[in-house]
Amino acid sequence: LSLTQPWATLVVSGRKQIETRSWNTNYRGPLYIHAAKAFPPAARAFAVKLYGAGGEWRIRYLPKGALVATAYLLDTRPTEYVASRITAEERSYGDYTPGRWAWILSNIEMLEPFPYKGSQGLFEVVLKP
Repeated sequence: LSLTQPWATLVVSGRKQIETRSWNTNYRGPLYIHAAKAFPPAARAFAVKLYGAGGEWRIRYLPKGALVATAYLLDTRPTEYVASRITAEERSYGDYTPGRWAWILSNIEMLEPFPYKGSQGLFEVVLKP
């Protein structure tokens, strides 16, 4: 599952355990978390605000275009269901507008960033020895 930075790093750090999406999936199970290569201006501005003083310097070192973690997709729920049941911090990391989906992640484990080409949606990761 590809996430734009800084949201991929927020998942890796355990600060973000819910990913919000415009679409739902029936899939439940293990996932790789991929840090997308693209770093759009809005994401960059959010990262600078998130990291505060020195933010511009820190975002230079966020991994991009790499697998950064493994996780387990435990469940998906409508955002309206979870929005009132989570912390304000978690809410600030997602788009909880009605009609969207909250993907609930568990067992998040950091990986040494491994360069890998991502894709939209869920995609199969094939690691060659």
